[in-house]
Amino acid sequence: MQSLAAQGNKFVGFKQSKRAIESGNATKAFIAEDCAFEMRQSLELLCKKHNVSVEFVPTMQQLGAQCGISVGAAVAVISPDGKI
Repeated sequence: MQSLAAQGNKFVGFKQSKRAIESGNATKAFIAEDCAFEMRQSLELLCKKHNVSVEFVPTMQQLGAQCGISVGAAVAVISPDGKI
């Protein structure tokens, strides 16, 4: 996986990512495999409903690092225009 920090427009975290997916402003979601089961399940269903491709990342720490932040992240999405 290429670093998400270098991919430009992205949203990190459950609330921002959920809003981006629901508004049709997400092209791909990255979900940490070790996030809470209920969160992972709801994100997978939401992505399926809105035709957003999903890639799984082994840990929240790895996903956070890929996003250029110093804490873990359950989810991050790439947005074509950076708006929610």
